[in-house]
Order: sequence, then structure tokens, then C-alpha cells
Amino acid sequence: MAPVDRSVAVLAYPGMSVFETGIVTEVFGLPRPELGVPWYDLRLCAERPGPTPVIGGASLHSPYGLETLASAATVVVPGVPDVHGTPSPELVAALRRAHRAGARVLSICSGAFALAGAGLLDGRRATTHWRYAELLARRYPRVRVDPDVLYLDDGDILTSAGSAAGLDLCVHVVRRDHGAAIANAVARRLVIPPHRDGGQAQFIEAPVTAGPDDDRIAGSIAWALAHLAEPLTVARLARQAHMSPRTYLRHFARATGTSPIRWLVEQRVRASLPLLETTDAPVARIATAVGFDAPVTYRHHFARSMRTSPSAYRRAFRTDADAARS
Repeated sequence: MAPVDRSVAVLAYPGMSVFETGIVTEVFGLPRPELGVPWYDLRLCAERPGPTPVIGGASLHSPYGLETLASAATVVVPGVPDVHGTPSPELVAALRRAHRAGARVLSICSGAFALAGAGLLDGRRATTHWRYAELLARRYPRVRVDPDVLYLDDGDILTSAGSAAGLDLCVHVVRRDHGAAIANAVARRLVIPPHRDGGQAQFIEAPVTAGPDDDRIAGSIAWALAHLAEPLTVARLARQAHMSPRTYLRHFARATGTSPIRWLVEQRVRASLPLLETTDAPVARIATAVGFDAPVTYRHHFARSMRTSPSAYRRAFRTDADAARS
């Protein structure tokens, strides 16, 4: 079986923050031989090979141009120089060529404007940083802009909000390619949560200040993760946090940007991934093991979260893993 193409190209542009390219470099560029799987082959590409000025007076120098970007299996646009500008015809052509060739194309933050300018987001749901969402929708009315999520996975096109959400998206791609165990290992090395649901709110108006309520919410979350297989309700979680259900709902949403039930569903789906990847247990038994009351409920939530069925995920993961080892 032919090896999987792990080439990744990230666009460098004048005036970018080195953190923007650093997000992609940290996830896809650092060698990780300890994980025991073929890792990615990262290239930093510029519209014109050579020095690219970045914030702070420094410059990045790369020999790779748009030809390399257009031939990569994964293309990442971490931002644009000006959200009011238009991507160059050369960049538009490279992005379209990459997409036609079967590449998956990712944007982080304002990078969605380059994808929209290339027509890759027409008729699709997409997101960007909340401060740019209205402008993106106004400039590109054919794009179905969702300003309330961390990232969106539309198969071959993936978009994310601000920089931290870009990390979430990159780890999500690792999860797609290598499974939950490898993605969790990368997240641990980055000292970030193993998974934040892409549908989680990207902007929390009133974050909770440090104090006893934070500790109680955090304690209830840790307790819930240790008891996922048990019947869990808002009332039970609230009792664990020594709060009324109404107070718990308010504090949980302020602290996490989502609801307890939505969070629980997502954690149960994620907990099922290693079982699908590493065991031959029936789907019904896996559903029970992670706390779903019925296989049909598990399949419904799995499909919403992963855009496939548990059985198809198991087959695809094992096929991809075999290809990566060949």
C-alpha cells in the first residue's frame, strides 16, 4: 500500500506574527519519533521565495514558494496581511490548484479571507475570529459565516477562529489522521486540553474570576470524567459542585463556553475513540462503556461530532494506520 502523503505547507506573508506560523510548526513541524508513527513533512512557503518581513523587524527566509504550497496534501493559511484586501491572483490560483488536486485546506483566524477570496468557501459554513465575522459575511455573502464556534471541519476545508482555536484545529487534524491517543499525546506536550469541541463558543463575555466557584466547577468536571459510564445529569453534577442546578448551569457556561450536557456528550464520544481504534468490542458495548443509554443515541451523537459512523470510523482508522505503517 502506498504511503500516506503527510506534506504540509503553511503560508508566510509580510507582516505576520511568528506565533501564527508557530502554531502550525509546533503541531506539524516538530519531529515526534517517540509517537511511533510517520510524522508530517512541513514546508514554510511564501508568495515570493526569500525573506518575508514579520512583526518585530525580523524576517523569515524560505526557499519554498507557491508551487510547493499548491502541491502539498495539507495547506494552512494562518492569516492575511489585510482583511480589507484581496488575495493576489497568484495565491488564489495556488489555493484553487491545491484544492482541485485533493488537498485539505485550513485557515486560522483571518486566513478565512484568503480562502473566501479564492472561492473555496462559497456555499460552505466557515468561521473566523469573532471580530472579523461580520466583515467576512459582508464581503463574501456566499459564505455561511458562523461566528460562534472555535472551528469547523467541512472535510476538505477547515476553518478556525483566533490563534488558540488554530491550535485546537491542528490537533483535531492530528486526531483525524492518527487517532485519539496520538492527538492526546501531542496535546499533552503542548500543555493544552486534549480536545475542545469545535462547536464551543469562541468568545465568553463574562469569564469567571478565580475563586471557590472555579474550583467547584473544575472539581465537578474532573469527577464527571472519572464517571462517564454512569448516568450523569445536571442535577447530579450540580450536587457534586455544591450548587443549585440553575447556578451550576450559569457558572459552567461562563467557565467553559458550553453547556454541561453538550460537554458530556462530546467527552463520551471522545472516550469511545480509543475503544474503536484499539479493540474489537461491539459498538453497543462501547456505547454502554462510555455512558450512552442506547447504541442508537451513541451513533446519533457520534455522527454529529465525527461526521461518520462508529463502524466507519473504526474501518477508516485501521486502514489509515495500516497505510501509515507501510
